[in-house]
Amino acid sequence: MSLLDVRNLTVTYPGGAAAVRGVDLRLDAGRKLGLAGESGCGKSTLALALLRLLPSGTRVTGEVLLDGEDVLTMKWGRVRAVRWAGASVVFQGAMHSLNAVHRIGDQIAEPILLHRKATPAGAKKKTGELLEQVGLPAARADAYPHELSGGQRQRVMIAMALACDPRLIIADEPTTALDVMIQAQILRLIEQLVADQDLGLIMISHDLAVLADTCDRLAVMYAGRVVEEGPARQVYEDARHPYARALSAAFPRIGDPASRFAPQGLAGDPPDPAALPSGCTFHPRCPVALETCPEEDPALRAAGPERRAACVLVGPRPDEGPSAETPAAQGDRPAEDPEALEEARPSTP
Repeated sequence: MSLLDVRNLTVTYPGGAAAVRGVDLRLDAGRKLGLAGESGCGKSTLALALLRLLPSGTRVTGEVLLDGEDVLTMKWGRVRAVRWAGASVVFQGAMHSLNAVHRIGDQIAEPILLHRKATPAGAKKKTGELLEQVGLPAARADAYPHELSGGQRQRVMIAMALACDPRLIIADEPTTALDVMIQAQILRLIEQLVADQDLGLIMISHDLAVLADTCDRLAVMYAGRVVEEGPARQVYEDARHPYARALSAAFPRIGDPASRFAPQGLAGDPPDPAALPSGCTFHPRCPVALETCPEEDPALRAAGPERRAACVLVGPRPDEGPSAETPAAQGDRPAEDPEALEEARPSTP
C-alpha cells in the first residue's frame, strides 16, 4: 500500500474556479515527489486539499488515501488527529507562518502538547531535540521569530513539521526568499531527514532544477492538471509536454553558456481557472499546437517507461521499447509519428 494515493482530486472554489482538476498521484514512504508549475497552476491548493485546509465553501471531490484511509471522508476529530501526527506542512513564508509574539520553543511545543499528550517538561525536551536535529542550538527555543535569520526560521518550520513524527511532509516552496547557499543547506537537510526517518515528501516549487536535484519523481501542473509526470531527472532534462519543456528551459544551466541567451518564459499568461480555454488548456500558449488542440483535451498517456504526459504529440520513442502503461491500455488514441514529433519539438520554449 502506498503512503499517499490521490485519486481524481478536484478542487473548485466558490464562484466556479476549478483550481485542481482530476489529479492522480502516488507516493511511497521514503520517496520524494516534486510538484512544479507557474504561480496559479494549483500546486498549493492541491497541497492544502490533502489535509482539508482549504476555506469553507470550497468543493473538494475525489479520494486522498493516507495509509489507506480517505482524508476527505474523515470526521473532523479524526482529521485533527491526522494533522501533525500523520502528515504535516512546511508553509512558504516562515515569517508569516510563525507567530511574532510567541517564542519559537512554545510554538514547536504546542502540537507536541496537543497530539502527544506530553508534559510541559517532556515537550520542552522534545523541542530542544528537534532544534538540534535541524541544525539549531536548543537554546534558540527562547528566541522570537524576528531574532532569527531567514534560514533559521525555515529550520524552525521544519522542526515544527517534525514535532509529532509524521509519515508525510508537504513542503510548500520551503526555500522561497532564501539566498542560494541557505537554499542548498535547507534542501540537504530535508533530504537527510527523509532518508533517516523514512518519510514521504511532497515538495512544491516553480524551479524544476531544484526539484530534479532533490526529488525522485516530478509532476508538472498547468491549469489545475498534471500535464507530465515521471522520474524527476528525466522530466527536467527531456520533458515531453511542451509546457514542461518550456518550464525547464526557462532556467539557465550551469556549464551551458548558450542557455543564458535562450528565450525566457512563454508568451501570454496562465488561464483564469474560472474561464479555462476549450480543449487543451495550454493550446493558446503552445508553440507546437495543432488545429485539433482547441477541441481535444488529452488525458495523461504513456510517454516512455514510468512516464506520462497529456499531449497529442506524445508517445514512447522507438529506442525506449514498450512501456508498462501504453496509450491503448488507457483508451487513448495511438501516439503520433515519432519523426513528426521530433520536427515539431522546439529546442527552447
